[in-house]
Amino acid sequence: MTTTLVTNIATLVTNDPAAGEGPLGLIQDAAVVMDGGTVAWAGPAAHAPAADTAYDAAGRAAVPGFVDSHSHLVFAGDRTAEFNARMSGRAYSAGGIRTTVSATRAATDAELEANLTRYLAEALRQGTTTFETKSGYGLTVEDEARALRIAARHTDEVTYLGAHVVSPDYADDPAAYVALVTGEMLDACAPYARWVDVFCEKGAFDGDQARAVLTAGKAKGLTPRVHANQLSYGPGVQLAVELDAASADHCTHLTAEDVDALASGNTVATLLPGAEFSTRAEWPDARRLLDAGVTVALSTDCNPGSSFTSSMAFCIALAVRDMGMTPDEALWSATAGGAAALRRTDIGRLTPGARADLALLDAPSHVHLAYRPGVPLVSAVWRRGVQVAEGTGAAG
Repeated sequence: MTTTLVTNIATLVTNDPAAGEGPLGLIQDAAVVMDGGTVAWAGPAAHAPAADTAYDAAGRAAVPGFVDSHSHLVFAGDRTAEFNARMSGRAYSAGGIRTTVSATRAATDAELEANLTRYLAEALRQGTTTFETKSGYGLTVEDEARALRIAARHTDEVTYLGAHVVSPDYADDPAAYVALVTGEMLDACAPYARWVDVFCEKGAFDGDQARAVLTAGKAKGLTPRVHANQLSYGPGVQLAVELDAASADHCTHLTAEDVDALASGNTVATLLPGAEFSTRAEWPDARRLLDAGVTVALSTDCNPGSSFTSSMAFCIALAVRDMGMTPDEALWSATAGGAAALRRTDIGRLTPGARADLALLDAPSHVHLAYRPGVPLVSAVWRRGVQVAEGTGAAG
């Protein structure tokens, strides 16, 4: 293994308050040494140890690779027409998922994998070095299992979401579909997954059905995550905290009791502003959650229906502009917050022992992620210590 020195970094975000200034542990005029797949050293460039190779950051900012802890990337088809109609006045509802289900079932394994890898490469160029992705567009035993099998070739963070919506095959018997999701389908899918998820929402699954799905998944060794309180008030957040889910995702419609539960539990509130942007829905109140002491993550929710973006930088800008977050809070939530939502301690930070996932920005500060929305700022990306992308920003 060789060591690599990235030096002449204008501002390094370590996400370790003990390593530098403020909650982000900022170090000015900094350097990072990567040894194999891990960070060996981080600190002032003037004190950097020697390394086998060197990369001149040329006065750019360096941030931990983004951690996208919520995406739906195993799918086929296109929902442009639905988006166009919605932007012309039709409200979003959970039923649109069934359109993608039909296209996904008809696709070959090769087509699904090609689509997945396309969007993963797109995200990587934009600085995302860890991603979670779900099933949920097959809704049969065979199609859910193959989605997870394909996803597991590309990430360890695979989520079983047979309970995305009730399969159209069981439209007249939702109870039978829940039995399938918690029985034969779970048996086929569990070997490929780390997580179990459910869309607890009107038009999808109610609290009792969601509980059945999550407890069955836990019994198979899967850790819960929950699509909770996106479109309306409901039991999802409370259920997530009760079952020690890693995350409650969306969290748009919250009571005071919901906020208190999140603040007192171990469940991360994962906010997905791309969904609100793409559906013209009410924004989650990140400020309310942060002020209550809730751990907040940001993620793209990349999916073909309600949030077709792979850009974590875009989500950071939305969170700052419309959800009450500061630029520092938004970046933390898109890196360390995402790591917390995946119950990982090896990613989302740039300190010794962490995985060497780093993104360079064509800017002197991470604040430019929100300050220059829509601009492709990522100029280089390292994943596990290997430079894997030049990014979409200008080359140095």
